[in-house]
Amino acid sequence: MGQSQAAGSMIAQTITPTTHDLGQFKVRRALPSKARSMVGPFIFVDQFGPAQLDIGSGMDVRPHPHINLATVTWLFEGAIDHRDSLGSYSTIRPGQVNLMTAGRGIVHSERSPAEERASGPKLYGMQTWLALPDGREEIDPAFEAVKDLPVVEDGSSRAIVVMGELWGAQAQTTTHADTIYADIALDAGGSVPIAADADERAVMLVGGEAAIDGIPLELYQLTVLAPGVAMTLRSESGGRIMLLGGEAFATERHAWWNFVSSSRERIEQAKADWRERRFPEVPGDSEERIPLPDGAPKTVTYP
Repeated sequence: MGQSQAAGSMIAQTITPTTHDLGQFKVRRALPSKARSMVGPFIFVDQFGPAQLDIGSGMDVRPHPHINLATVTWLFEGAIDHRDSLGSYSTIRPGQVNLMTAGRGIVHSERSPAEERASGPKLYGMQTWLALPDGREEIDPAFEAVKDLPVVEDGSSRAIVVMGELWGAQAQTTTHADTIYADIALDAGGSVPIAADADERAVMLVGGEAAIDGIPLELYQLTVLAPGVAMTLRSESGGRIMLLGGEAFATERHAWWNFVSSSRERIEQAKADWRERRFPEVPGDSEERIPLPDGAPKTVTYP
């Protein structure tokens, strides 16, 4: 985990993620870190893969709880079956965003589909959490899978707007706070403007090569952009970049295991509720659960 002040005034901060090698695939966690806790509403940023798992194996994240946040799952390759305590069932595939709003409490599981296991699952994508804003932390839990996302392209660049409004295109995905989230693919010589509208913005190179206003991006590093400055993202040989950010939170958020809240007492309550089995179960996936960690929680809850 690292932090540095990059050259010039364009880059506010660079964060090298903590990498967890889980055997068949790697998970890189950029947020939260010692260097920074949030970028806009994003309080958790994981990048995983690319990986090809063994035939017959798969990802099995057993049922576990969340409060006061929304999870956003975005895949570049592969598929994941999502089930939650609302009764939702959705197979996430590239081009579809799954947004699960935990609010006052939800339980979900994430597993590789049977057909993926038969051929050897691919895992490559992003898992992010958004803190819910003041006054909306305890809203009702909800789930949505959005496939019809706007695409902005000009021949040498193609950007999918996953959340929020970018380049004149508005995603249908629910936002609880002002949020921007986009998947940008640049061909050789391609470029896109990065407006200065959002309070906080960051980019992550997830494949290939790219630079922001001439400053090269390092693969999987989270590059936090200086506020209030319009910039240009460009690639000489082709690259894929995630853009994320939104409104800055005035109130601190606490995070412990899978719980996020402005209140430490609320997190203690959630811990007790999970320990005492007061959270609802996941229909169709109630045989297993991830137990509450003893002491300091493990950073990664993947299998």
